[in-house]
Amino acid sequence: MKQLIDLYKKWCGTEPVTTEQLPGAGSNRVYYRMTGADGVSVVGCIGTSRDENHAFVYLAHHFAERQLPVPQVLAVSEDELRYLQTDLGAVSLFDAIRGGREAGGRYTLQEQQLLKRTIRELPNIQIRGARELDFSHCYPQPAFDTDSVLFDLNYFKYCFLKATELDFHELKLEADFRLMAKDLTAGGDEQCFLYRDFQARNVMLDDKGNPYFIDFQGGRRGPYYYDVASFLWQASAKYPHKLRRELVYEYYHALKQFTEVPTPHVFVARLSLFVLFRTLQVLGAYGFRGYFERKQHFIDSIPPAIQNLRELLDATDFPYPYLSAVLRQLTEMPQFQQITSTAKRADGYKTTENNPYKPHPQDGPATFSKYDAQGPLVVKVFSFSYGKGIPEDESGNGGGYVFDCRSTHNPGRYEPYKKLTGLDEPVIRFLEDDGEILTFLDSVYKLADAHVRRYIQRGFTSLMFCFGCTGGQHRSVYSAQHLAEHIHEKFGVEVRICHREQKITQVLQKK
Repeated sequence: MKQLIDLYKKWCGTEPVTTEQLPGAGSNRVYYRMTGADGVSVVGCIGTSRDENHAFVYLAHHFAERQLPVPQVLAVSEDELRYLQTDLGAVSLFDAIRGGREAGGRYTLQEQQLLKRTIRELPNIQIRGARELDFSHCYPQPAFDTDSVLFDLNYFKYCFLKATELDFHELKLEADFRLMAKDLTAGGDEQCFLYRDFQARNVMLDDKGNPYFIDFQGGRRGPYYYDVASFLWQASAKYPHKLRRELVYEYYHALKQFTEVPTPHVFVARLSLFVLFRTLQVLGAYGFRGYFERKQHFIDSIPPAIQNLRELLDATDFPYPYLSAVLRQLTEMPQFQQITSTAKRADGYKTTENNPYKPHPQDGPATFSKYDAQGPLVVKVFSFSYGKGIPEDESGNGGGYVFDCRSTHNPGRYEPYKKLTGLDEPVIRFLEDDGEILTFLDSVYKLADAHVRRYIQRGFTSLMFCFGCTGGQHRSVYSAQHLAEHIHEKFGVEVRICHREQKITQVLQKK
């Protein structure tokens, strides 16, 4: 520790005021948040492997030169066992989507957007990051190859499959392993940076939700499919099928901006092969950490991983008949009959493009009212109970809309939600999982977008939206809050929110 502090002092000129050890992960590296007198913090790392640290430092410098979203290495000790890097904060993608994970895969629209933003950024580091990269610096090997595939498949066999006491013919299984290894390494798509440990824990988010990548020291040259499989089929994430399909779509179209890609059919088929491999790989790790080291977290991760395998085998016919037969027997074993539920998700919100109205030349000059060009626009959004009347328009303009939310499913009918509001996460998940409120708001958004756009163009100063329901507590609050945030995000105008019956007000300032 003293040597890390000395490195900080050499870099900064003074010793850190505070040093806080950060929670450990699965590696042998130890991280510390070190804060100086000016309040600026950096992260210090102590590792036991010089080669592993060297790989991270080299890759971080290389990626930073290409302006990729990674931490900047600030200082490195002479023996390369310690280094300092920029502090990317304390919020990881894993933390940010915790609610959806703990709700069994019922991710809110905001959580889905974070996932989409992250998966769209992945090809940037895979393709641009590989350009002029010297893979000889990678640890522990420079490339994804047959030997590494067979190592992981045998890891699955010895640490998981044998531990279940399922009877199988080892030579027949080995033959399919070798065929699978050949197929995995046969593609012409290996000239990219394979992150290898691409997961939500290794993505940090800034205050705007932009992703930054960390812990890429195990990367190497390899196929881009591997990282997609690693990220989207992580067992504990419990991504529902529809969301996973949308994320694959986002990745595929982002990848097209960087390199030539196969047809969607070929892409999905080859991705499925890597999903199978990655699933067996993680089962091997869960078997070792769970069955042999008796770590409960990994034991708890086995049922959802088996469910991933079960769904994959049902959807795909793999050209490995004996392996497939063994895996089907595995998924049918009594101890693996716990099925993890995957909730269906409704479509996200849709908005129209911002295409300003252009009058036809034959229309002649326009006339204007006294309300034109007075801007800037301020939008007021209310939630209310119909029993207490529609909110009064204090501006005197009388402009805007009143929407009745009572046609949608009411969470207030159910005891767990009676004391909550449309701002609380359990109610949000209820409404979005049910989906009726999303269909309702889809139409509201179209009306609101057109109205706000024209009010801005004309220089109007006031526009009002009101959402009413029975008690002004759940559906109207959810709808008002989401429309307000949507208008603010899309148009940047000041939005004043009033949840009248909840006595809650908020102002989203003009951008």
